Amino acid sequence: MSERAPRADAARNRDQLLAVATRMFMAAETEPSMRAIAREAGVGIATLYRHFPTRESLVDAVYRDQVGRLTAGARELLAELPPAAAMRRWMDLFGDWIAAKNGMLDTLHAMIESGEIAHAQTRTELLAAITAILEAGRAAGELRPDVEADDVAAALIGIFTVAPRGVPGSKAARLLDLLMDGLRPTGRPV
Repeated sequence: MSERAPRADAARNRDQLLAVATRMFMAAETEPSMRAIAREAGVGIATLYRHFPTRESLVDAVYRDQVGRLTAGARELLAELPPAAAMRRWMDLFGDWIAAKNGMLDTLHAMIESGEIAHAQTRTELLAAITAILEAGRAAGELRPDVEADDVAAALIGIFTVAPRGVPGSKAARLLDLLMDGLRPTGRPV
């Protein structure tokens, strides 16, 4: 027996729940309740639980969606922008991912510890995305040849730790621009 595709309204509800949960996780200092997410999405709590039977299933879906956006984002940005500009835009996507993780941190930590989310696999995917942009930038002469994906990832984590996105007065954008200056080959104009 083949699995049926979800109805259009069900697919829309799921997408809406995912978008709202992501936005709420990004804005929250503590994990928002499932009821608050359903209310903000304009659906009943039963609809939320039909799509995401547990908080963990919702966190997993948001987490995987964000990682997918980062990996696909690297390819998409490289297709439309010069590599250095693609790297800078990708850094903003990374900041969104970090911000979303902050609002689901407790659940996410528990899921990583239990093995429900493979942290090593995520790291590999993200480093591959950074590497793709770095390699394109090297080939174009826009990014330094001695920078590795681990360097960029560590710098981004540091920046978003001291200057979280969405916090009034945050210097994240300025720090990202400074990081980009450091990624350019010496003597290359900004």
